[in-house]
Amino acid sequence: MKTIRLIAGNDIKRQFAQPFAWILLALVTILLAWQFLLLFEVYLELASKLNAADPRGASDSVALPVLRILSGLLLLIAPLATMQSLAGERRAHTLPLLLAAGVGNLRIVIGKFLGAFALVALIVLIAVCMPLSLEFGTTLDLGRLAAATLGLLLFSASLTAIGIACSAWTAHPALAAAAALIISSLLALIDMGARLQGVNNELINWMSLSTHLEPFFFGLIASVDIVYFLLVTMLALLFAARRLDSLRTRG
Repeated sequence: MKTIRLIAGNDIKRQFAQPFAWILLALVTILLAWQFLLLFEVYLELASKLNAADPRGASDSVALPVLRILSGLLLLIAPLATMQSLAGERRAHTLPLLLAAGVGNLRIVIGKFLGAFALVALIVLIAVCMPLSLEFGTTLDLGRLAAATLGLLLFSASLTAIGIACSAWTAHPALAAAAALIISSLLALIDMGARLQGVNNELINWMSLSTHLEPFFFGLIASVDIVYFLLVTMLALLFAARRLDSLRTRG
């Protein structure tokens, strides 16, 4: 665990020592804040038509739509946050030093995952704080907001793990980001594409990331959805560890 903490801590420090992480945080925050204010303005215009005693008013009109927008942005944010994790090490020729340090492949991968996930999770928490500010002037459905936050964190973990796996398979960060974006988008939209083609297959539906994220926005926390996200995360990290093992064997 100490080795994992050291790798994760080093990656976190390195990320925030460079302008990229701060620029990404600023751009995402500005975009979400703009969307939040637009939705809030619409909510105020319609407030007279809403039942003030109904906690779903602000939640359905402002809070959850902002988090839904974030879920789409995460498909791009996670690849950007992970593209340098292992691909950058290979590009800088520092990965052989890390592999030669006697650290297990899975420990390296988990450390890199936690280092990248810290940035992605921070963006999720910043986004959640925006609708939470409405609690001072209206009544939010905090249960649904908490469930949506949990779903977004699990969704983010899966996307981050996919990004780490793609970063392990190439020495080019841009290619790693592109591959992670394509794979994540495919998993997120596979169910939509199947339905547009008139295909209603339970397996395709179950494989879709969005299928398992959507219930959280309705306040439904099901073990099957949690297990799905954890399974995707673990499989992606195992693929990354397998890739490091082949790199270590080749020397």
